Amino acid sequence: MDKNSIIGFVLIFLIMIGFFGYQSRQVKKQQEYQAHLDSIAAAEAYAQWQQDSIWRAGHPEAALPEEAVPVTAVAPAAPVYSDSLLNAAAHADAQFVTLENDKLEVVFTTRGGQPYSVKVKDYLTYTKEPLYILQGGKSELGYTVYAPTAVDTRKFNFQVEEVTDSTVVMRLPFAGGGYIEQKYVLLKDSYSVNEEVSFVGMGELIPRSAGTIDVDFDAMIPRMEKGYKNETQYSRLNYYFPGDSDPGHIGNGRRGEKRFNNNIEWFAFQQQFFSAIMRAPKNFSYGDFALEFMPKGSEDLMHCKAALRADINPGQENITVPFEFYFGPNSYKGLKAYGHAYEKVIPLGGKVIGLFTKWVIIPLFDWLSRAISNYGIIILLMTIFIKIVVLPFAYKSYSSSAKMQALKPYMEKINAKYPKQEDAMKKQQETMALYKKAGVSPMGGCLPMLLQMPILWAMFRFFPASIELRQQPFLWAEDLSAYDDVIHWSTSILGMDHISLFALLMAVSMFFYSKITMQNQTAGNDPNAKMMQAMSLYMMPIMMFFICNNLSSGLSYYYLLSNLITMLETWIIRKWIVDPKEVIAKVEAAENKPAPKSKWQQRLEEAQKMQREMEKQKGKKR
Repeated sequence: MDKNSIIGFVLIFLIMIGFFGYQSRQVKKQQEYQAHLDSIAAAEAYAQWQQDSIWRAGHPEAALPEEAVPVTAVAPAAPVYSDSLLNAAAHADAQFVTLENDKLEVVFTTRGGQPYSVKVKDYLTYTKEPLYILQGGKSELGYTVYAPTAVDTRKFNFQVEEVTDSTVVMRLPFAGGGYIEQKYVLLKDSYSVNEEVSFVGMGELIPRSAGTIDVDFDAMIPRMEKGYKNETQYSRLNYYFPGDSDPGHIGNGRRGEKRFNNNIEWFAFQQQFFSAIMRAPKNFSYGDFALEFMPKGSEDLMHCKAALRADINPGQENITVPFEFYFGPNSYKGLKAYGHAYEKVIPLGGKVIGLFTKWVIIPLFDWLSRAISNYGIIILLMTIFIKIVVLPFAYKSYSSSAKMQALKPYMEKINAKYPKQEDAMKKQQETMALYKKAGVSPMGGCLPMLLQMPILWAMFRFFPASIELRQQPFLWAEDLSAYDDVIHWSTSILGMDHISLFALLMAVSMFFYSKITMQNQTAGNDPNAKMMQAMSLYMMPIMMFFICNNLSSGLSYYYLLSNLITMLETWIIRKWIVDPKEVIAKVEAAENKPAPKSKWQQRLEEAQKMQREMEKQKGKKR
């Protein structure tokens, strides 16, 4: 590992430390600010209650019963509409209708003719409670049409016209004739709900200039997982343009807003493992999206808003606009089966890494899970398989490392021969000559590293987003998709409030692996080289521990296994395959023979000559 790499790792580590510290302070400030707002709201509510009490004291005929309690907010009175049927619908009481199949339970409310809550069966939250993607009273779906003034469906109670095992039809009639109809169909054995919004007999009410309807979907997505940081990092709002390779998004732990004036096929309120997706088969013509994450202590995760427009053809007596909904898990195969690129909400690591994940990691994972129920064993077998595949390429690296270990006495002599910094070029040149005599390639580790980096990154993206690992226990870990906190505390220190045992073991294994690889490196009398070795030995494990401590324990477990298998392979090659005596004999046999100079050595000699010429020129000027 060269000096530039070490400096890079140090800078990355310092950035990570600064980030964790900054994030911890920001969360604390956000919580303090929210508490401040809550206290102001409570004070205003109490002041309003006092004023009401004083008024009631002067108006005993309007005094409340003794059992009445003060409220913090008063709902505004429903507006009065010129249309008598709309006016009656605005003041009517809401009713509820439930549709369910083997996968979903959807409760609809006549208030707005919309889904009230959506429960995903066969899944529970981390606290073992029923899992709701949409919570009762915490979401709104509405359509606004101009007929001839703005009519927002969320303000009216629809009439239930038809209910079957899979269908509910609700209508909002107008006094002048015509009605708005919302028909929902819950598909059998599916996470899909289809909707048709129809404007029947309203050809004269809807102006010909009104070529669109407004669609507003507002939802507070609840917390469902153990780790707040991990859950927010993998939760976002996606939007997909027709024909695009990947959806755009906002979120991933940060609030965001986006606005578009082009066609949008669908959008998704995506929690780490579950999504609420709304699709317009005829596309939306406009989209305005916003997302904000709730504080860590809240029972809710994020507040998602989508304001869109859908085109209609005014002047017709009957207008129908279809929509499709998906309320379910972020399963790659399950989402892909819908054929609308829903599976692209799952982060797989970009185009190149994503191809490896889709065509190697996911098929291998699915194949093993058909025969094995323990996901800890599945990860072990996947790690062994991947190591076997890259072993032919990694062998050269391990072999070169073993040969360099045998050359350590020669390296110490070269360091002693050139102790001064100005002799660095000579030392490098003689070192390269030694490597050539022993048949060692100093670049032998590059190809295996290039091959393993995409694999490591693919795993880094795959494990935290894999719903198959969700709530799957292994050893001391209760959930392989979350961190395994064997030790935790209340106050945040450098962004940490726990210690993950798998992350700690992974860091320890990385330390010992670095120690093994450094056995063939000699720093000599160079204090900078010694410092770089020390930082490489300690800095990388510490940095990786900070990174993985909040991530999936399955990911840390994979990295731990990968390090252990790599150490085993290195030990086997050094013990039985590369004989140090043969390496030394090869060097001694080539001692009196002029070794052919490689291009690398030639470049070093040229650089050395240039350095000497520069020193001579400086001496003449002086």
